[in-house]
Amino acid sequence: MSRRYPQIRPESAVFASGVASMGLEILAGRMVAPAFGSSVYTWGSIIGVFLAALSLGYALGGRYAATHASNQALAILSAVAAVSVAAVAVGGDVVITWFDTLNLVEPRYAAILPVTLLFGPMTFLLGVISPFAAEQSAAESHGSASGRVYAVGTIGSIVGAFGATFLLIPAFPVGEVALLLALPLIVVAVLVGDTEPPTVAAVGLAVVAVGLAGFLVVAGPPMTGDTIYETQTAYSDLEVRQDEGVRTMYIGGVPQSATYVDGREGYVFDYAPYMHLPMLLTDDVDRVLFIGGGGFTGPQRYVEEYPNVTIDAVEIDPQVVDTAERYFGLQESDRLQVHVADGREFLQSTDRTYDVIILDAFQADKVPFHLTTREFVELTRSKLDEDGVLMANIISARSGEGSAFYRAMIKTVDTTYPHLYTFPTADTPNLQNIELVATKHADFTQADLQRLNDRRDIGLDLSEEIERYRRAETVPTGDVPILTDDYAPVDSLLDEQVDKPYVITGWNGTTATG
Repeated sequence: MSRRYPQIRPESAVFASGVASMGLEILAGRMVAPAFGSSVYTWGSIIGVFLAALSLGYALGGRYAATHASNQALAILSAVAAVSVAAVAVGGDVVITWFDTLNLVEPRYAAILPVTLLFGPMTFLLGVISPFAAEQSAAESHGSASGRVYAVGTIGSIVGAFGATFLLIPAFPVGEVALLLALPLIVVAVLVGDTEPPTVAAVGLAVVAVGLAGFLVVAGPPMTGDTIYETQTAYSDLEVRQDEGVRTMYIGGVPQSATYVDGREGYVFDYAPYMHLPMLLTDDVDRVLFIGGGGFTGPQRYVEEYPNVTIDAVEIDPQVVDTAERYFGLQESDRLQVHVADGREFLQSTDRTYDVIILDAFQADKVPFHLTTREFVELTRSKLDEDGVLMANIISARSGEGSAFYRAMIKTVDTTYPHLYTFPTADTPNLQNIELVATKHADFTQADLQRLNDRRDIGLDLSEEIERYRRAETVPTGDVPILTDDYAPVDSLLDEQVDKPYVITGWNGTTATG
């Protein structure tokens, strides 16, 4: 029996497959990032798996297109692919978490297996659609048919790429995004297919599977007892938890900011007071720049402690800013201005100079490389006043395995700033917050800092923090590179930090996250 809608061309199936394949390829990066990071290794694994599955689908589809291509086949392929997407939407997190616990291969290759299992079969089916559609095309020649199919498929991929990136992922959880990308496949299966029992059964199965998956995804598992808010942003997972009077923001599963909500004062995490060290190292501080917001506990504390200081705080993720306003008391004022922007772009565009720049945008396994390079460090120096101070909050081991990124940052900053100091914040060989402080001109010994701490009232006694003073030149850097815009192998340097515990000391003793 003929197609249900004769005016619908077979190429529409190719368009839908392009939308789904490229949209899901981008979504895959968001799904695996919490477990495997978002490094070049992760993205290379995703792109490689999708290309391999598509190529296999093209090859096998081309081999059998002459004998098996039909509108019914296109409809069934689209419907079964939609069922595969529904399975990914429901079970993707479980599969990714399971593989993450197995540690079957070296960390840099770890994402290949779960991506292959989750997205390989579906992408293979989408690849088969193109040669089948070319065989069914009404074009006058094989060349015309192939060209039309390639063009339509590419247009679909463009729609999927832009739609997933700018519309769906910023607005919906990943499970819901996957199901939305399955809808074009179901629509095409209905429009291109016929009313024969195999087609009806396949389309019916797809409708039921996507509908059931939608119910499960939207209903979702209940939030854990201490989770008061969670969402997906355009950049990462975002969660707010509250336990024993402490409210903590987690980004990508890692604690980023915390504050007391039971009346206690002070910082929750022991590394946070170190961000006041620059106030000892320079006089007459008027303006401070924070790059990286999180819960904005640092900028807010600066507003409270230093009435003559104006703070610019730059955060790239607008939903992080909204969450900080809702749950961490963030309020803009004449003295605290929040900018939703990339930190480097903001620094390049501003005509202001600062007495202090605090860089707090790094995670243990996710570091925006363009905020690590010599060119960026030179930019910070150009935006600091003559006695200005740069401070970077780095997550790394102090020495040995897991310290490569920290040591590369020292080597890079040393190309621009004459005086460097480091302050490890925990007595552990594991990953921890290490504060890197650089000054443009003045040089300070540990004794100098202790005298300044005794003389100046900066709102906190930093005697214990100063005891951790280290001169950067004592840190070996011969085996790590200077990071530049042309060569910044940050992912390789962070590779040895994967699966190592990240230790934060604070209100409840030692908290280890791995």
